[in-house]
Amino acid sequence: MDEEPLVSVVRGNPTDLELAALVVVMAARSTSANAAAPTPRPSTWARSARPSMPRPGWRNSSLPR
Repeated sequence: MDEEPLVSVVRGNPTDLELAALVVVMAARSTSANAAAPTPRPSTWARSARPSMPRPGWRNSSLPR
């Protein structure tokens, strides 16, 4: 292996628990950076301002077809 390590301990003697915590944090950060951002859902107020498709029901029963 001629490659350099991605992370190295420069100073101190970390315990196994400290190294495990570091690995967990780094793994969590790398997956969240690669994940696509979720698309925000429109609020109820914004949806109420949009025209919607007519739905069958008693209100539409008297309208001409």
